[in-house]
Amino acid sequence: MRLSEKTIEIVKATAGVVAKNSEAITTQMYEILFTTHPEVKELFKDAEPDQHKKLAAAVSAYAANIDNLGVLNTAIARMVSTHVRVKVQPEHYPIVGVSLLEAIKKVLGDAASPEIVEAWKEAYFFLADVLIAKEKEAYAA
Repeated sequence: MRLSEKTIEIVKATAGVVAKNSEAITTQMYEILFTTHPEVKELFKDAEPDQHKKLAAAVSAYAANIDNLGVLNTAIARMVSTHVRVKVQPEHYPIVGVSLLEAIKKVLGDAASPEIVEAWKEAYFFLADVLIAKEKEAYAA
């Protein structure tokens, strides 16, 4: 699967506003996630207190480099390693994705048009598929 050119264009165009608001977005995302799915809190029991900042940096880096993902190989490998260590499973990705998209809508308000949210949804699930595939390989090893 490839990202559509339209999604790449929209994510790149919104990378700045998302980066500017990334900590607010990820803080909100974790609030939504832990409220709607308290069972996943266990996955974060050993997370650093600044986990929302790490995710904010990852989201910003992804948006800025969505047209050149090779730049993110080291970061993706670190993410995969952490996810395997804490036992993230494929079924966790949709609930995180929904929480992230809700947070984007809440934080950006009217600036998060349906077209922008749809592009971020496609971008999120594209990256989720990459991570799931790499994690599957790591779990099998």
